[in-house]
This record gives sequence, structure tokens and C-alpha cells, in this order.
Amino acid sequence: MIAAMWIRSTMAYRASFAMTAFGNLAATSFDFVAILLMFSQVDELGGYTLSEIAFLYGVVGVAFGLTDLAIGSMDRLGSRVRDGTLDTLLVRPAPVLAQVAADRFALRRLGRIAQGLFVLGYAVAVLDIDWTPLKVLMVPMMVLSGGLVFGAVFVAGGAFQFVAQDAAEVQNSFTYGGSTLLQYPPTVFAKDLVRGVTFVLPLAFVNWVPALYVLGRPYPLDLPTWVAFAPPLVGAGCCVLAGLAWRAGLRSYRSTGS
Repeated sequence: MIAAMWIRSTMAYRASFAMTAFGNLAATSFDFVAILLMFSQVDELGGYTLSEIAFLYGVVGVAFGLTDLAIGSMDRLGSRVRDGTLDTLLVRPAPVLAQVAADRFALRRLGRIAQGLFVLGYAVAVLDIDWTPLKVLMVPMMVLSGGLVFGAVFVAGGAFQFVAQDAAEVQNSFTYGGSTLLQYPPTVFAKDLVRGVTFVLPLAFVNWVPALYVLGRPYPLDLPTWVAFAPPLVGAGCCVLAGLAWRAGLRSYRSTGS
């Protein structure tokens, strides 16, 4: 209901919506432009070709874009806790998480999703891969599972803001920062970092682990092949943990009393 209200408000000014959505698409495109500039000087980056990196980029771009569209407003929770406006959400007959996610629902974020789809489409078209039915199915699986993982990070970051109050930048370092990290192959990073985003904060299951199976490349940590099919389980597990963190954070909230 709240999201629908914001959508109606946005579509009341369609020209403005079109310009902001295009601006969002153009702004997010600069990340891929930077990659193109790198490849104007080199043939490979970390042993990966442009089309392979475009595949990694496109998958994480779409997965993160969908999550950002759905619950990207979560980073505003800290300011609501600090100024006491979260109290107004607590008295409404609707889940607080859903209300926070729908707050100032920004339809312009479709631009990020469109940009990711363009790059992913380019990568799929030019990659020299023997596309088996299993590999084809893994592409939407990566997008959906990646959305679950990023969604869990957003919710866990929101739960942290109940304690830290205005800590949006800390949350963004894991959400937007994690998205940027996954745009590049794991071979360009130190193994300790790769281990961290595989076993501690499992962002690697958004695209690195399953995508390297599709591309026919080994994972730097020598994981067994079956792990490439684990992202749905990892995503579901992350959501359960994030849900528990959210409940704990919400229970710890103390109204301003004003």
C-alpha cells in the first residue's frame, strides 16, 4: 500500500520519472565504463576477459538492483530511530519491516536494473560457453539467490541501526560496497578477503561461486563443485539470520516517548 502510494506519486510526473530513471541508469553505468577503460589498456584482468567480467558484473547488477528497488530505503532507518519518527510505524497495523522497505519507494531505481540487464545480455551473447540447460537455469538462480543474500545484508544492517542509530554509511559499505566488489573477479583480491566474503559474509555466493562454474573456471579456494549450487540455501540461511537480528533489534528499541 505504501509502495503503491509512492509509485502513484512518481507516475504523476512521468517526464520527471523518465529523466531520473535515465539518470540512475547513466550514473550506474560509470562502473562498467571504468572496466571498459581498463580493457582499453589490457586484454585480461586477473586472468578474465571483458566478456567474463561483464557476466559477473551483469549478474550482481541485476541482483543488487532488484534488492535495492525492494528494500533500498532500509538505510533511512537509523535517522528514524534517532529523531523518533519510527514510533509512527509501530502504531500502524502493518509489519515494521515492510513499512521501512516501502518508505519513499524509489521507482527510478529501475534504471540500475536495466543497466545490469544490458550488460548481462551482452555477456551472454558474446561468451564462448557450451550452454547446457543446467547452466542456463543457473543465471536466474544467481539473480534470485543474490537478491536474497543482499536482502539479508540490508535487513541485518537495518537491525544494526537500532543499536548504532545513524549508521547508514556502515550499512552501505557492505551493500553498495559489496556490489562493487563482486563486479570484479576474485583473482584480483587477496585470498583473505576472498575467504571473508565466502565463509563470513557470504557475498561470494551472489555471483563468484556459481558464475565460475558457468564460466568453467576454478574458484580460488578450491571449493568442491557442488558448492556452485548452494546459493539458494545460502540465501535462505542468510535471510533467517537477518530475520532473527531484525527481531532482536526491534525488541531492543525504546520509544522516544514524545
